[in-house]
Amino acid sequence: MSVRHHVSDELLLAYAAGSLEEGWRLAVATHLALCPESRSRLALIENAAGQLFEDIVVEQPMTTSFDQLRQRLEGHRTPESGAVRHPTGRRAGGVPMLPEPLRSYVGGDVETLKWKALGRGAFHILIKTGDATTTARLLRIPAGRPVPEHGHGGRELTVVLAGSYHDGDRLFARGDLEEADASIEHQPVATPLEDCICLAVTDAPLKFKSWLVRLVQPVLGI
Repeated sequence: MSVRHHVSDELLLAYAAGSLEEGWRLAVATHLALCPESRSRLALIENAAGQLFEDIVVEQPMTTSFDQLRQRLEGHRTPESGAVRHPTGRRAGGVPMLPEPLRSYVGGDVETLKWKALGRGAFHILIKTGDATTTARLLRIPAGRPVPEHGHGGRELTVVLAGSYHDGDRLFARGDLEEADASIEHQPVATPLEDCICLAVTDAPLKFKSWLVRLVQPVLGI
């Protein structure tokens, strides 16, 4: 299944400019690793910016910030083969489930990770970054189960890594990126075939409808 939900132009331009905080950068880079179409859009942005730099006359040769950005982005591009998804561990054909740079952030692929229980069969792993403004984590939602209904105190980026989920009438599968903000209240539901594993990045705590979830929210850190 090809990626159907892509990074917005606003986020992609900010990513190319190097102006995103590390958590958002990680989410966009993970989506780019799984989405050829978004990588092509990024290349167009880079080429256009490169042409603008070439048209600028400077007195002395200099390394531009864009040149540095391009070098950094090269490490984020990891196009995948068309291997079939596998529910756990590496996908068929030996392709890792977690692409770079995410795999380096968490220290390995899915089968090597130590998940922490969130309750009701869900698990998570906090991802360490140098970014104090965002929180990044891997989420594992049991097949067929919903996420508690919630709103947002800020922005949330979710990138699907395995399985899939429905959010209303929209289906999000491997590589898809969903962006939510304070105007959205929803209850994503994992599809029944396999657990759904996602990268989720937020800049504010979620606003859960359930008083019970709100009660344990400080302990869970979500």
